[in-house]
Amino acid sequence: MTAAHTRSVRIAPSLLAADLGRLKEQLATIEAGGADWLHLDVMDGVFVPNLTFGAKVIETCRTLTALPLDVHLMVVEPEKYFESFAKAGANILTIHAEAAPHLHRQLGRIKELGCKAGAVVNPGTPVESLRDVAADLDLLLIMSVNPGFGGQKFIGASVEKIARARALLDAARSSAALEVDGGVTRDTIHGCWAAGADTFVAGVAVFGAKDPAAEIHALRARCVQAGVQG
Repeated sequence: MTAAHTRSVRIAPSLLAADLGRLKEQLATIEAGGADWLHLDVMDGVFVPNLTFGAKVIETCRTLTALPLDVHLMVVEPEKYFESFAKAGANILTIHAEAAPHLHRQLGRIKELGCKAGAVVNPGTPVESLRDVAADLDLLLIMSVNPGFGGQKFIGASVEKIARARALLDAARSSAALEVDGGVTRDTIHGCWAAGADTFVAGVAVFGAKDPAAEIHALRARCVQAGVQG
């Protein structure tokens, strides 16, 4: 496992839990509060049972914040969205292994468009399914809830899966970010960090807090309390 002191902590508040009616204010708050990325969940109502937002919201966020836009595509045929999302201002495009039968080619296309390329696995999908593309990844995302809705309870078995993902990336000598999404709170984040994760999607935990900036600091502190942030 990678030593804690060699990894930086990234907190990526999820737009799914934000009040879109106060979007400018909320993005300013998390940016001032030290958020590292903004996570945007794109859902099509087919791959997951929910509908969210698309290129227009990505474009709007790009005009409102300098934070890297971490766009998670929970969609079938994700390649249909690559060009429009890249043009809208996405910095990272992450696609599901379950929805990408031509994953290697699709990751390459994302990079051709000037974005970082990520892959994600659902709770029921072995992280080992990404072994053959590990060296091509800029980000590996472990879903610690079943995707589709915010505010779900963290699946405890995800911690061991994160450890396996860290081992997989290390074996490939990959510098990819190892991200966790789902049920990330003060109670669950340290276990994920200790298992090898470095990037944490937090929706309700941040945007549902009375003081989102203070919550970002608290989540980060939970990670580095046993080590030194790199």
